[in-house]
Amino acid sequence: MTRVLVTGASGMLGRAVAARLVAEGHDVRTLQRSPSQVAGAQDVTGSVTDPDVVRAAVSDREAVVHLAAKVTIVGPLEEFETVNVGGTRLLLDAARTEGVGRFVHVSTPSVAHQGRSLAGAAAGPADPEHARGHYARTKATAELLALAAHGPDGLRVIVVRPHVVWGPGDTQLVGRIVDRARAGRLPVLGDGAALIDTTYVDNAVDALVAALHADPAAYGEAYVVTNGEPRPVVELLAGICAASGVPVPHRHVPAALARGAGGLFDAAWRALPLAGEPPLTRFVAEQLSTAHWFDQRRTREALGWSPQIGLDDGLARLAEWTARQASATAP
Repeated sequence: MTRVLVTGASGMLGRAVAARLVAEGHDVRTLQRSPSQVAGAQDVTGSVTDPDVVRAAVSDREAVVHLAAKVTIVGPLEEFETVNVGGTRLLLDAARTEGVGRFVHVSTPSVAHQGRSLAGAAAGPADPEHARGHYARTKATAELLALAAHGPDGLRVIVVRPHVVWGPGDTQLVGRIVDRARAGRLPVLGDGAALIDTTYVDNAVDALVAALHADPAAYGEAYVVTNGEPRPVVELLAGICAASGVPVPHRHVPAALARGAGGLFDAAWRALPLAGEPPLTRFVAEQLSTAHWFDQRRTREALGWSPQIGLDDGLARLAEWTARQASATAP
């Protein structure tokens, strides 16, 4: 049994990681702004930006799995820096003070993505200067902070970058796709042929738990985690829409036009007090029109992990979940 702190356990992935660790018999504490609803875990409600809350949450823990982050696609840079950079720094400082042995820092491949296609790429170093958007830049800075804190005789740090995590109940990717498709605002950018890899949520959970228990020699580095099944983006969108019971997109928009429009929306949301999310951002347009898939051989060897749920099986599970939700809300 390990005494573990999981931050960000009110989100889909963090909640699933905490639940898995509880099921394995670990002593699990969670830290997030709202109750995690993870049975068997001790909740600490608060922010990773509060030093007193962080110290209390980290106290007596042997390991930390850090998922908490500001992940929205818009917002002031200061808010991203406060949560993603400042919160990570507080957790690392507290972990060193409390003698925590292992720190799993959950990052994103976008920390090394500069808007160009990535085909069979390695993890690559985090690059705050050239990463696209506030989220990616601040996550890149946080990742560098985490790796700089790694010491083989003290706090061991490993970085895991799950790529495009999705599954039943996902409000980030699936939720946005469903909302836009239902409203008729989900075009295919370009010809939709760009290959994109994704990660079904159960596989991401397995990878993070494997990282927690990985050989110490694997620590001190960053690893990208995916299903290892790159598919054309038009196929992915169609699969998620069909499984979610919403119209499959057929309208195509030139990729260059979408990127230009995304840039204009970015500028408008920065300059004006506009509510909600913009219809499109340049970062999202780039993500939907360029290839990004990664060589998984190093990740699987270092973590002793491989995905157990294939893409098509994941879509089938999403369809089953959608049907259950519809049945539960039917009059």
